[in-house]
Amino acid sequence: MDMAKKYNLLKSKKSYRNIRDRDTSRKNKLLASKFSKEYFDGTRSQGYGGYYYDGRWIKIAKKLIKKFNLKKGSKVLDIGCAKGFLIHDLKKQSKNKIKVYGIDVSKYAKSKAMISVKSKIQIMNCKKLDFKDNYFDLVVAINVVHNLNYNLCKKSIKEIQRVSNGRAFIQVDAYRNQNELKILKKWIVTAKTYLKPLEWRKMFNEVGYSGFYDYTILEDDKWLIK
Repeated sequence: MDMAKKYNLLKSKKSYRNIRDRDTSRKNKLLASKFSKEYFDGTRSQGYGGYYYDGRWIKIAKKLIKKFNLKKGSKVLDIGCAKGFLIHDLKKQSKNKIKVYGIDVSKYAKSKAMISVKSKIQIMNCKKLDFKDNYFDLVVAINVVHNLNYNLCKKSIKEIQRVSNGRAFIQVDAYRNQNELKILKKWIVTAKTYLKPLEWRKMFNEVGYSGFYDYTILEDDKWLIK
């Protein structure tokens, strides 16, 4: 029986992406893996193609506050927070009552972070979280842990469980067949661990993860080529 629970936090509609915008050459993957200017604000082949605040995280912040009953003094960690958009919205939607924390490996992202939360962001890798056991009331890791190799990915999920005691949400990329795997590898420039849903659940159980999770699955190349 699975300890972790599936929860659709992002609840996004299918968005059409032109897979031809991507050039997952070795050069571009290497640039993306540095998580610097190229990845966040470079070309579409190297990552986001420009990562700017547009309010898309407001709905997510509201859902997290309600789902996890976040209130005055609640401590929330966003792993892979980038420029701090989600923790900014969590702070704003809670009227500054929630204590927000963010970590990212990117010094560039922190340098471009929103002023409201820049001081709340630490440069840190999620394979080892420098926080005490059960420190947070919620830990969020959206499309982050799969950027580590298999063993470090397991280690990072175990760390998330340790500092959250299962009060967490993890979003990962997944595939169900070879065609979806091919699309993932053609679209995603930073992931190192590709697993099927059942394999992700097995990993969650192996490390004792008891929080919430969901998958991002690129269903077929028809909706990726407009």
